[in-house]
Amino acid sequence: MKFSEMKYERPDYDCCIKRAEEIKKAFSEADDAEIAEKALLEWDEFTSHIDTMMSLAYTRNSINTTDEFYEKEVEYIDESSPLFVDMEQSFTKLLVNTPFRKELEKKYGSLLFKNAEISLKSFSPEIIPETQSTNKLETAYQKLLASAQIDFEGEKRNISQMYPFKQSADDTIRHNAWIAEGNFYKSNGEELDRIYDEMVKLRTKMAQKLGYENFVELGYLQMTRNCYTPSDIEKFRKAVVKYIVPIAERLYKEQAKRTGFDYPLSFSDAALRFRDGNPKPSGTPQDILNTGKALYHELSNETAEFIDTMLENELMDVLSKKNKAGGGYCTNFADYKVPFIFSNFNGTADDVEVITHEAGHAFAYYMARNIIPSSNQSPTLDACEIHSMTMEFFGWRKSKEFFGKDSDKFRYNHLFSAITFIPYGAMVDHFQHIVYQNPDMSPDQRHDVWAGLMAEYMPWIKLDGSPFYGEGKGWQRQIHIYENPFYYIDYCLAQTVALEFWSLMQKDHDTAWEQYMKLVKKAGTQTLTDLVKTAGLKSPFDEEALKEVAVSAENWLNENSI
Repeated sequence: MKFSEMKYERPDYDCCIKRAEEIKKAFSEADDAEIAEKALLEWDEFTSHIDTMMSLAYTRNSINTTDEFYEKEVEYIDESSPLFVDMEQSFTKLLVNTPFRKELEKKYGSLLFKNAEISLKSFSPEIIPETQSTNKLETAYQKLLASAQIDFEGEKRNISQMYPFKQSADDTIRHNAWIAEGNFYKSNGEELDRIYDEMVKLRTKMAQKLGYENFVELGYLQMTRNCYTPSDIEKFRKAVVKYIVPIAERLYKEQAKRTGFDYPLSFSDAALRFRDGNPKPSGTPQDILNTGKALYHELSNETAEFIDTMLENELMDVLSKKNKAGGGYCTNFADYKVPFIFSNFNGTADDVEVITHEAGHAFAYYMARNIIPSSNQSPTLDACEIHSMTMEFFGWRKSKEFFGKDSDKFRYNHLFSAITFIPYGAMVDHFQHIVYQNPDMSPDQRHDVWAGLMAEYMPWIKLDGSPFYGEGKGWQRQIHIYENPFYYIDYCLAQTVALEFWSLMQKDHDTAWEQYMKLVKKAGTQTLTDLVKTAGLKSPFDEEALKEVAVSAENWLNENSI
């Protein structure tokens, strides 16, 4: 079914709670495992429909944030979603305590129950008011960013539309673009500080209501961390500083020499990888989609079927337009067993990476769409990002078609960005740990923390006092910090594994694809560390993995320097 034909109906809480009670009664009164399983699958179908309706509302609202109907629907969902979580938790309690747990674990795996137990620790009806308030703040943040109308080069532009100018090879245009965008954020700085300050306090209050010292522990539970702890992440960040930061610093020094800029670099100069300009796609948005289709038809029969489904059913909205929310994401509509890709093409290499990164997420869901129950369809988000980041590297086989004369520059830039991103991602995570361990910090103190961390994780950047970015306030543009606390380190863990896949691709592309498919097909039935083992790779928590990919990437970049 085409996206435009999918029918939306508000998931009315009162009606849903009646149906929930019926299924819960059948499950709790089951006198054998077969009847309990039947009720479990009925519950799965019931809650999947609710999720589908919520996803439709959020997606259509993000496509047009001024659509009054879906704006009201999102307001309703923001208010009611904690009630639905409470409803789902009531069934989860029955599930983990069922006398037929052994039989259900044998059929659907023990991880389903382990994750269920984690979810019970992350929610209680008493935190519903704070959750509702946080949802509203997240929506306010999204609307604030979507409202941007930045006067630049004779036109009003949104944040996504500013991106090509921020990479311009013309120093004046590029520098002025960073200033113009920075001024938008700076002019809204007090509101951005207020929204985040309230979020931090609300999340801290939730954690304390549930008996935790601060939000860090609750945040990990909300992310379903089922195979590592904050201590493991701290060790990972230290390894990033030890192995990745020195290599990134050498690469940026080479960039400064190549482009003729002073080192350390300003934000605007760091954005220009090559003096004659960064790689750009060689065709139109439709050309990019066509090449993406050809890529997936070459990779496998499964990917060919997947991309045809996406294109034939309007399951991608990728063009940037007025009143469209920023960023990009992949969601799914369980009722229809299809994923959906949302993005904002902007004429840069990022457009191609949407067709690989977000499509990596979408393909993984497509492969898992028939797995039951649906909680086994997706692993934790750290593993989900392996799907997407690795698919970016598989996209290299079509780099000439995507980028034409810039194909060599694209591969260099992509690998350069992959390895140098890891320190930034680790810094975002470190920042959040500090903030939530010290929830009473003032906004100015948070800005100071960010500036201090930049000196540790990104010594190639100078804070030159230019608006917003040069003042150590750049964290406010990172959507995940506001909306998905502790998510960002997932990108770093996944990037490490993706670089292991990349290294294997350089030796044997077919073997790399086979091992990738092994990981994808396990879907949500294994933890991150077990999925990596399934793929025959080292854990990202193994320092040797980080060290090896860093050296391998640096060697390739040195040998293929442009």
